[in-house]
Amino acid sequence: MPCFASCSKTDFKGELRLLLENGYNAFPTAMLNYIWATLLFIGLIVAGLVGRVSGEASVIDAAMKGAEKAVMGIALPLAGMMMFWLGVLRLLEKAGVLEAVVRVLSPLLRRLFPDVPTGHPAMSAMVMNLSANMLGLSNNATPLGLKAMGHLQELNPHKQSASNAMVTFLALNTGAFTLIPMSAMNFLNAAGIRNSYQVIVPTILATACASIGAVMAAKSFQRLPQFVAQPDDEEATPSNGERQSAVVDAPTTHPFSTKARTWLTILTVLFIGVSALELGPPTWRQTVLDQSGLSAVLEKSAQRKAEAVATLAKNKEQALATAATVVKPEPPVWRRMMDGTSGLAIPAILILAVGVAWARGVRVYEEFVDGAKEGFQVAVRIMPYLVAMLAVLAILRESGAFQLLEYALAPVLGLLGFPVELLSLALMRPLSGSGAQGILNEILTRPDLSEMVKFTAAILYGSTETTFYVLTVYFGSVGIRRFRHALMAGLTADFIGMVAAIFFGRLLFG
Repeated sequence: MPCFASCSKTDFKGELRLLLENGYNAFPTAMLNYIWATLLFIGLIVAGLVGRVSGEASVIDAAMKGAEKAVMGIALPLAGMMMFWLGVLRLLEKAGVLEAVVRVLSPLLRRLFPDVPTGHPAMSAMVMNLSANMLGLSNNATPLGLKAMGHLQELNPHKQSASNAMVTFLALNTGAFTLIPMSAMNFLNAAGIRNSYQVIVPTILATACASIGAVMAAKSFQRLPQFVAQPDDEEATPSNGERQSAVVDAPTTHPFSTKARTWLTILTVLFIGVSALELGPPTWRQTVLDQSGLSAVLEKSAQRKAEAVATLAKNKEQALATAATVVKPEPPVWRRMMDGTSGLAIPAILILAVGVAWARGVRVYEEFVDGAKEGFQVAVRIMPYLVAMLAVLAILRESGAFQLLEYALAPVLGLLGFPVELLSLALMRPLSGSGAQGILNEILTRPDLSEMVKFTAAILYGSTETTFYVLTVYFGSVGIRRFRHALMAGLTADFIGMVAAIFFGRLLFG
């Protein structure tokens, strides 16, 4: 491993030379480090500029709430879901159901995952995960995906680097092929927009494009030399004498490259400027915001958000009042079939798992419990990754950075035909599901936007995935440190899904 804390200047240059000779080999891992740190810096600087470092709208409070949500709102509920679905998966394996499904799909699976042996449990778990995603079962697909990652890690020769099969599986998840976009339809209905079913066909087409693009990207990137899997680092534990020597010989100052010194200087200057605005008279910040035009942008965004919240609450009240006084008409056959399919999916899986296993003499209760034991351990393993990601995303979201970026890019997006109102949703969707939901609700309840923009927003939401969340949770659960080309493949899928959503939205609703 690179010795940044306890090596001489000559050794440091040697490490740097080896890093450069290896080309992009360390780049996929470093990329997420750079992105995470950059998001943090941008959020803090923008928050200092607009006055959200402290007070009621403090980004630090938002970060603490994000960290709390990561553990209490995601990891612990996920532990229960994990235990439930891993128990069901155990029964499906014992009953032989998964083996039969994999046998039917084996021609396709062998082409997608040539490194996974036929009949391996990873195939079964991946089939269950992708099927749950296709049916729009949302969070119920996550435990099955984590189980699949665990099996793929068993086959992985380099335990710290993602294997080709892992990256392809993750790319399919970010492609998010969907037959029933229930979440997008529910948001449209909650906002009072009629005919929400119209997003079904364009979402299927957009997710098909994204899934095909994701697989092609994963298969293409894995051939590039900069994404070759690297051997695991040797983590030897030094003896007491070596440890004491390392402490004595450790330099008091660490060498920085010219680029690193430049960035630290820029950050220091920006922090001093933010501190001056924070500690100085309030008129200083107001003058900066007024003269730069940012004050009007932030006020308009806040007003728009307040109107959207009020509109959404009003629509919900009207829907409840209408439901209490008016007899709802009989839904069309297609809607009843779609709702019934979604509602029966999980009961059908349970009946199949328990019924077939029971008929084959499997001790269903004992096997379910044995399968569920692993669930809580997986949830605990992913907690640090969730805290790191959600805390930074909360800072970025509450700082107002998205509103400022939307304002800056509006002219360019207008020339490209991209609705500028969808930029914040497009940027937030790969980062945070809850953040994207809030932005989508705001878009759907804005009275100044056309139905084309609103339907396109719903299609975009249903055609993309929270790529960074999937990377964090799936790879964090098995201790993967080098993502290789997974991030590039996932972002490629998101980009293709967004472009397809805009295209079909304009084609069908423009």
